[in-house]
Amino acid sequence: MSIRALYGSGVQLLSSWASDEVARPLLEPILHPSRWRIRALGLATAFGHPLLYWVWARLLPQPYESLWLRFVMSALGLALVLFPGITAVPPSKPAAIAFTAIFWITLPWFFSWMYLCNGGNAVWLASFAAMFLIYYHLTDWRIASVGSASGVLGAWLLFRAAGPHTPGLSGEQLATNVVVVACCWLMALLLGISSSNLRREQLNYTLGATGIMAHELRTPLATLSLIGDAVRGEASRIEGGAAETLDKLAARLHTLVRNMNHQIDAQIANARLLRLPRRKEAVSAATVVREAVARYPYRSTRERETVVVTVHQDFMFQGSHAVFLQVMDNLIKNALRSLAATKTANQPGDVSIEVAMAVRRGRIVIADQGVGMDAQLQARIFEPFFSGDDGTGHGLGLAFCQRAVHAANGSIRVASGLMQGACFTIELPVLG
Repeated sequence: MSIRALYGSGVQLLSSWASDEVARPLLEPILHPSRWRIRALGLATAFGHPLLYWVWARLLPQPYESLWLRFVMSALGLALVLFPGITAVPPSKPAAIAFTAIFWITLPWFFSWMYLCNGGNAVWLASFAAMFLIYYHLTDWRIASVGSASGVLGAWLLFRAAGPHTPGLSGEQLATNVVVVACCWLMALLLGISSSNLRREQLNYTLGATGIMAHELRTPLATLSLIGDAVRGEASRIEGGAAETLDKLAARLHTLVRNMNHQIDAQIANARLLRLPRRKEAVSAATVVREAVARYPYRSTRERETVVVTVHQDFMFQGSHAVFLQVMDNLIKNALRSLAATKTANQPGDVSIEVAMAVRRGRIVIADQGVGMDAQLQARIFEPFFSGDDGTGHGLGLAFCQRAVHAANGSIRVASGLMQGACFTIELPVLG
């Protein structure tokens, strides 16, 4: 192989690694944020800053302290606790931006500012170095790297423009501080990278195992299908009521196999949670809704008649037709399952799907008259591996839906109540 070919191969491998392991994960929403970790940090920030102000201003005075700055940091900590949207799981894009900004202000910017204003003394050298370990542990290492660099630079620029006068560090002190901070930053970076890779590998393994298990179920289902064919063959050799009974049993068996294969297809598709296609196309909302409704394997004609589609105004959006077929399939399945749990006779329109436009955004609304859900369940339904069906579901369907909708720069939300049905609303930016 020529040197040019080796060089090209190396560049391609490096580009692929940078895209899959650096750029793409940075743009992906966090799959498993911990609301309790965010709240704990919020409480620690809210109550820790007044306490530390008392320590460093009264008990063990430092060269520089600021009551108003501590008050601002404390207020930002309270925001992490008081605003429920910030701790939603998974977070919306505005929420993710909000707590990323709060962490940036309260960690790299604030600690850099205090370190500079206190002349890099021992107290703030230790605090500044510990900040890196906290920041990298708290969030993704890519966000922490960008945040640390911009936070330190922003604090330094502000310090040069409006900071208090401080005596300069000697050459030996400066060298000592640089070594200590660099060591802590490097350890934080390595721990952040290893933790991120470990989480991704665990998630990939779990999702892969889910898909493999679903795929393996096809073998016994194929056997059941053959049994159904054999039963139907026996029915053709006999006459009378027994033949009709056997034929009905064979038909029910084939319907069951078809439904189970459909569920397996859905589960395998949902297991590709981290592997949504990058290529996007212009998708018609009305077309994808009608196709999903037409191809769904209903258990009976009555169940099919339950679903009513109304297109007030079609719209085009940028996404994947195949992915949104799966999104609609998941939502239809959940609606019919919820409806079946009411133990009442299905009526046409008990599951309604509407396509419309609203203020330059397209809207798909899927509503059912099923059992609904309480507020506690609504807060967790988009969590991967969380199932509200008494543990009988795999907990990937709605997580897949939210991830797919977010990938199309849209949003999905639910409104529900116990025995009041559920209404899922998808909003998408319109092409053109």
